Amino acid sequence: MDPATLLKNSEPFLHYVAQWEAALPTLELSNLAADPKRVAVISVDVINGFCHSGPLASPRVKGIIGPIVRLFEHTHAAGVRYFILTQDTHEPEAVEFGQYPPHCVRGTDEAEAVPEFKALPFYREMVTFPKNSINSALNTGLEGWLKEHPEVNTFVTVGDCTDLCTYQLAMHLRLRANAAQLRQRVILPVDCVDTYDLPVETAKQIGAVPHDGDLLHLIFLYSMMLNGVEVVRSIL
Repeated sequence: MDPATLLKNSEPFLHYVAQWEAALPTLELSNLAADPKRVAVISVDVINGFCHSGPLASPRVKGIIGPIVRLFEHTHAAGVRYFILTQDTHEPEAVEFGQYPPHCVRGTDEAEAVPEFKALPFYREMVTFPKNSINSALNTGLEGWLKEHPEVNTFVTVGDCTDLCTYQLAMHLRLRANAAQLRQRVILPVDCVDTYDLPVETAKQIGAVPHDGDLLHLIFLYSMMLNGVEVVRSIL
């Protein structure tokens, strides 16, 4: 299908998805869960290598740090005590570097949580799981933690990128619950999620793969909703 035909045929759907996103509701913190001890907030890849420095650092991704910090503070004040950070921590010869430039290598500043997280008074209470792929549950400690905490029935997922690591995390939690007949909520606040942008012309100049941040962000939010993730504007 040629691009002109694709755009023409897809226009009604794109209008629909944009209107869906614009009308997303805000979730009141009081409606997050009846018992804050059954809530876990999981952040993926809010680390220096995607926010502050390195070849994959993005100003769009950096912009979600403030909203996530506020979410951490508000949920902690409400009694939530489970905070999990899954973070790219690659080996120097990571196989993934065949798809992406070397980034977030173990032992470097890029693989560290952003300073804004470390400044939180309860940062040391957070559980950190290093990962060597875009999936937070493959060859990490996350699945073990989930099995050890069956009481948790509400997961709030935040971080980057919408169409990569965040998508993988939210979908793992949702599909895991579905497969095991677990009545669990997986909630994604849009103000705490984003992806990077790499225009076509820029990508051609540097020999990279283009990445339309606005379109992919929107489509993957919609895809998560289609699969049962509760996508909301924010949690206040």
